[in-house]
Amino acid sequence: MTATPLMSVLLPVYNAEPYVAAAMQSILRQDHGRIELIAIDDGSTDRSLEILERCRRDDSRVSIISRENRGLVASLNEGLAVARGELVARMDADDFAYPWRLSRQAALFAARPELGFCGALVDTLLHGRIARGRLDPVFRLGLPVLSKFFTIFMHPTVVYNREVIGEADLRYDGFYRHAEDFDLFRRLAERYPAALIPESLLVYRIHPGSVTSLHSKEMRRTHLRIVGENLESEGLTEDGANLRAIGETVTFDTVTRAAAFIHALEERIAALPDTTRPSFEAGALNLFYFLYQLVNDEERPALAHELLTLTGKWNAIRRREKYALSPGALAPWLSQASMWAGKRADWVAYRFKSAPAASVLAPYRVEAA
Repeated sequence: MTATPLMSVLLPVYNAEPYVAAAMQSILRQDHGRIELIAIDDGSTDRSLEILERCRRDDSRVSIISRENRGLVASLNEGLAVARGELVARMDADDFAYPWRLSRQAALFAARPELGFCGALVDTLLHGRIARGRLDPVFRLGLPVLSKFFTIFMHPTVVYNREVIGEADLRYDGFYRHAEDFDLFRRLAERYPAALIPESLLVYRIHPGSVTSLHSKEMRRTHLRIVGENLESEGLTEDGANLRAIGETVTFDTVTRAAAFIHALEERIAALPDTTRPSFEAGALNLFYFLYQLVNDEERPALAHELLTLTGKWNAIRRREKYALSPGALAPWLSQASMWAGKRADWVAYRFKSAPAASVLAPYRVEAA
């Protein structure tokens, strides 16, 4: 790898008019010396393409692919096919990167040229305020094992090392729509070393129009299908049908089946060798939390009460949630009121603990006129 490797940044764009100028400028103002920014306009019907073209006129490092709507997977694979860089970075059109993002990641590959890919922490932007990201202690465990249970990196923070990853391996699979990053990361982590930079290098914007917000249900179904496949391949379950079932619909029956799945999984993990068991235990706990969130979002306290009781994991949730859900089986209305109050308290705490967005966003305010 050259001393200053070319970094190709892939930026898929679909109807991102309010945000895309800030996203592009945050990349073009990076302190990394060699960048090409490949923007793939996926049939936008707003003014996104106009904004991209203006940025291209102003900066020769920008190239644009524009055609009819084909979806995110097609856009990413198209960008990978034309990228010229030794390193390929992902970027989303509604986020913005700190100026040192790409230089930090390039430096990691220079220090560890055997790495196949890396990610980083993110700060989150919600309702005009930024919350600082924190490193979860789980990442001290084995990434190849954890990648079987959840998406180990935030997708827009990832950089791939094309000098390590084989051409055939670096491709997104449309079969896993809206969880294509989870699928790719699990495949790469099996074959190539990966690392997480314990620093926030990007601000992840949460808003109602984001892919995560719009397609959360399909994302969760696909996520559970991938976890089931992984556990089957590891011999930790014979059948992931119970996971797929609760992904399709949350009922007392599917909650019961999911709880039984968790019990059986934990029993098999308990028999694993000491070298891998802690990572699998952490992954299984993450899977429980994923299921708990899935059930809790139904806002039917009796179902969440059932999951916690059948899995025996009342102590795994926050004390406030425990008190709110305790009457869930007999007095759902009381649990619903308590849960609403808890969410309101979380929102107030978020507003007072997070940093104002204006000071961070100021360098990237670009009008779309």
